[in-house]
Amino acid sequence: MATVHVRKLDEETVKQLKLRAARNNRSLEGEVREILERVAEDEFNMKEKQKRFRVLSEKMLNMTRGTKQTPSEVLIREDRDRGHKPWMDY
Repeated sequence: MATVHVRKLDEETVKQLKLRAARNNRSLEGEVREILERVAEDEFNMKEKQKRFRVLSEKMLNMTRGTKQTPSEVLIREDRDRGHKPWMDY
């Protein structure tokens, strides 16, 4: 296991961490460990989600490759010409 030392924490931050640790029936060290592990896990999960997104977006791109695409500004103009108002005007 690695050891991490954190210096120059604001006293109010330490106080809030101690209160949080007490609410969760943990020591200050245990609470900080839990927070850091969750952040690291969230970062890992985000990278996995990004990988899945890239795979899915590539799959969708391949499915629509060669299909004529209408530029969004053309679709918006057609919609406005039919009398539809932007959602912000409601």
